[in-house]
Amino acid sequence: MASCLSALQCRTNFTIKNITEYMLPETKEAFYLHLDGKSPNLIIRPAFEVFSGEFATIAGVHAKYDYFHNAQMTRFPKRLHKSLTETHYGLAFSFDTVEAVQLFIARLSAIVKGT
Repeated sequence: MASCLSALQCRTNFTIKNITEYMLPETKEAFYLHLDGKSPNLIIRPAFEVFSGEFATIAGVHAKYDYFHNAQMTRFPKRLHKSLTETHYGLAFSFDTVEAVQLFIARLSAIVKGT
């Protein structure tokens, strides 16, 4: 996943535990890569929720049902979730293939750039 994002010219800012912050190419739009034991997830800002149906129509892309919460996603908004303090959150997507990741990043870039 990380090599795919590098090939797409997404730049990385930092890695803390299992979260890596990336920026879309030629923009200042942040997204996060979450690596756990099963499969990697890309997390985007909750403002893109209106496009989640469109992302889910890309072959090999699967939208997660609920919001993904993590304190290290500092560029994202916060909300209360299972604690007394607010936590950063976003929309998580998993992928079946490298091609699905490429199509997802291309579509996200087009939305951000307004094309």
